[in-house]
Amino acid sequence: MAEFIPPGTRWIDLPERFPMHRGGVLEHGRMAYETWGTLAPDGSNAVLVLTGMSPNAHAAANEGNPDRGWWEPMLGPGGPIDTDRWFVVSVNTLGSCKGSTGPASPHPVTGEPYRLDFPELSIEDCADAAAHVVRALGIERLACVVGNSMGGMVALSLLARHPGIARTHLNISGAARALSWTIAIRSLQREAIRLDPHFNNGHYDDADYPESGMRMARKLGVITYRSALEWHGRFGRVRLDAEHMEGEPFGLEFQVESYLEAHARRFVRSFDPNCYLYLSRAMDWFDLGDHCAERPGAASDAHTRAGLESIRVEKALAIGAETDILFPVEQQRAIAEGLAAGGAQSDFVSMPSPQGHDAFLVDYDRFGPAVRGFLDGI
Repeated sequence: MAEFIPPGTRWIDLPERFPMHRGGVLEHGRMAYETWGTLAPDGSNAVLVLTGMSPNAHAAANEGNPDRGWWEPMLGPGGPIDTDRWFVVSVNTLGSCKGSTGPASPHPVTGEPYRLDFPELSIEDCADAAAHVVRALGIERLACVVGNSMGGMVALSLLARHPGIARTHLNISGAARALSWTIAIRSLQREAIRLDPHFNNGHYDDADYPESGMRMARKLGVITYRSALEWHGRFGRVRLDAEHMEGEPFGLEFQVESYLEAHARRFVRSFDPNCYLYLSRAMDWFDLGDHCAERPGAASDAHTRAGLESIRVEKALAIGAETDILFPVEQQRAIAEGLAAGGAQSDFVSMPSPQGHDAFLVDYDRFGPAVRGFLDGI
């Protein structure tokens, strides 16, 4: 097991004893982050980007790392998130294996990886750790907090738990709670990892690694990241050439199977399985309504909406893709309506992108202008 830290990563130490939302304490933790642009003297031009589950903090090329980032077309000089105007901070989420402290990180006492001894991780912990980074950088109030996918959950938790930390909010393919459909999918992903004979209750290494479990988990994930429309358009029922077929019964036969296999194999050794388990479960546990409820876990539309209505921002935009089956577009509509009920000037945009949940990572012709238009107006 290992951490996968890109060049140019910087760190901010968390408090020596960082209290976790569901109990326990994380000792001597740290948060990985990167920045672009220049912070204004009054700190008024700061934008925080919160990522999905697997990305690192390297959203775009910068002086510390010229490599292409995971959101390269969206962020940079003259881009939709214009770093000539904005000082942008991207953090790697707490619990990840991409620089911030997580289950793959060394325990400060033993020096061995935390593995399953890492404290129970929640979206609320990710939000509190991101807030600490903002404060440590000397930023009193963000101009905007931008959250993508899981980062949209973290952003809402950040706004609810740290009132006044941002003037505006841009939620992209995010959600205010986990739905039973997504819980079911992520449960299967975690089961695939845990039941791999090499998982060994989290005590794997490079030689004995739960590769099959991670492959299955990633394939399930990739299927939900895109839409049936795109799968059909890209692959149809095209079969592999005979020389590319596996010479065994029930082996790979269709191009879509080969694509999933190749995608999964690229991912398997680039993300720690224990981190995958912790972050996946954190999403399942999340319901923003728990923030202001006397009975946390009392799941209902009204419960979640109460959490949204408790947030105070001046302006908000929620964007979703009509073909998203993982974070359905109705969830972004609910975010916009709930924030509006709380007093925000709040809008919702539904994109006719065929790429499903991953549209915000690939459909820049649609998402770029929407992001630029919102930021130009704040």
